[in-house]
Amino acid sequence: SRGRRSRPKRGRDIEYPVELSLEEAYHGTKRTISLHSEGQCAGCKGTGMMQNLPCPACRGAGAIPGVNNIEVKIPSGVKTGSRVRVAGKGEPGSAGGTSGDVYLVTSIKTHSLFERKDDDLWMEVVVPLTLAVLGGEVMVSSLRGKLALRIPPETQNGQTFRLTGKGMPHLGNSARGDLLAKVYVMLPTKLSEDEKKLFEQLEKLRFKNSK
Repeated sequence: SRGRRSRPKRGRDIEYPVELSLEEAYHGTKRTISLHSEGQCAGCKGTGMMQNLPCPACRGAGAIPGVNNIEVKIPSGVKTGSRVRVAGKGEPGSAGGTSGDVYLVTSIKTHSLFERKDDDLWMEVVVPLTLAVLGGEVMVSSLRGKLALRIPPETQNGQTFRLTGKGMPHLGNSARGDLLAKVYVMLPTKLSEDEKKLFEQLEKLRFKNSK
């Protein structure tokens, strides 16, 4: 009897988890991933049939199990839970159907210096008491290198400064988040006698001016 030809069927989509560092999420990166999936049968070219009979190599399935190594590009700006589509790299279709897609589901590792909130990056900056009182500049880290942060005179402990556009890139367009630096004032320790006298003089001046 003559075999019955199956209708073309699209292959299944595949989800693949990918863990990235914050630096990789910032700059974008490439990965080689191994997918355990079914490859198109070479004998019947995915149709499942040969000479109107089920293909003996794939038993009519049109695909054969295997491992497929592919290089994928992960764009900048991804965050935990982002889904990056890699078209046509999922399981192949049967009976000549199109292949499914691969969806890279990203998760971002915690960072020792930055905390990410949406596309903004938060960090802590420790400055000496003299700089907080008198003002000046301090160099801070970013994911693109060092930046100069201006500290105005009489900066208070816990005050936050915003560096516009220095945060994470926004997935899918050219927008960027901000870098927010929260200042912690470091009090001096192991004061010399001269330094103690200066603080005593300051205390007297402050008390006099408060009257």
